[in-house]
Amino acid sequence: MENCLFCKIISGDIPSAKVYEDEYCYAFRDINPQAPTHILVVPKTHVASIAEADQLSPGALAAILSAIGKIARQEGLDNGFRVVSNCGPDACQSVQHLHFHILGGRQMAEKMA
Repeated sequence: MENCLFCKIISGDIPSAKVYEDEYCYAFRDINPQAPTHILVVPKTHVASIAEADQLSPGALAAILSAIGKIARQEGLDNGFRVVSNCGPDACQSVQHLHFHILGGRQMAEKMA
């Protein structure tokens, strides 16, 4: 999508702090981190949100989830991490491109709301 922030990051039109890339996804550090480690993992194919994830192949979805585990290990998140995907306005999804937040590097609050 031509006006999508994350599509522009994936294409290299907007710089990012890349931490991982494969044929299915691109991962980079969030510019407004909410935890010591805060990485965004985005599919290379534009899909607006998790509600439309059925537009991705099962293989692509599996590869993205597998990448999240690889990235967490690479980042040393051995004590655990949180994965979040906001979907829609009520969840405060700010970029209309499916993305997963990997949050870690500290003890997370038990309550997520």
